Amino acid sequence: MTLPRVLAIANQKGGVGKTTTAINLGTALAAIGEDVLIIDLDPQGNASTGLGISRKQRVHSTYDVMVGDCDLRTAILETIVPQLHIAPSNMDLLGVELEIAGDRDRAYRLRRAIHALAASDDFPCSYILVDCPPSLNLLTINAMTAADAVLVPLQCEFFALEGLSQLLKTVEQVRNSLNSSLGIHGIVLTMYDARNNLSGQVVADVRQFMGEKVYQTVIPRNVRVSEAPSYGKPSLLYDLKCPGSQAYVRLASEIIQREKMLRAA
Repeated sequence: MTLPRVLAIANQKGGVGKTTTAINLGTALAAIGEDVLIIDLDPQGNASTGLGISRKQRVHSTYDVMVGDCDLRTAILETIVPQLHIAPSNMDLLGVELEIAGDRDRAYRLRRAIHALAASDDFPCSYILVDCPPSLNLLTINAMTAADAVLVPLQCEFFALEGLSQLLKTVEQVRNSLNSSLGIHGIVLTMYDARNNLSGQVVADVRQFMGEKVYQTVIPRNVRVSEAPSYGKPSLLYDLKCPGSQAYVRLASEIIQREKMLRAA
């Protein structure tokens, strides 16, 4: 059984670009030949909507997977992007924590579902990106327990480092108690505004604090990237040439390079 690489895209803060990163990184990886699955673990379901999946299409969702009503393969849908699939979510996910809180395996539900998918050989994929909710709740813990590494989108704003410290503590706790192989794959700086001196200072501070864990690629604040979800498209399909789309193409290449280095180590 060959397991796909699982990256949890996580940050407890909302509005930092988690879903935008999941959608566009998934699209960029698929464009260079990778088979990619996005698992939407956010009850808001924005990754599903941003890839053109209507509410009516979400007959089975990640809620059903988490409570054991269906397997992951049953929930997976095709998207408008070749080689990119999604397990969609809906608002039912809001109740998952209460439903499984008393179960001994509550932190391992997603990992078990991913391992079952890989073992079935019915749905080969090389990357799984898990779009986490904007909180460090049981859904995010499930994502980290299932993941090989965490990818952290970090907005170029004043309180960025403060929130990062809390997230790093959670990763350490999960590593110590639930998933000993979990690490930080990288930190991607998002919503960078070259006209704003604060953005530049945040980039410098995060690089000083986290060193090589910070990707070289920085995602600029870009209107076209913000517009794309309202059309049910990744920005790479909506406007490939815009600066935001080009940045996600570079980020995908950088992640592939890191993966090669990890395999060679």
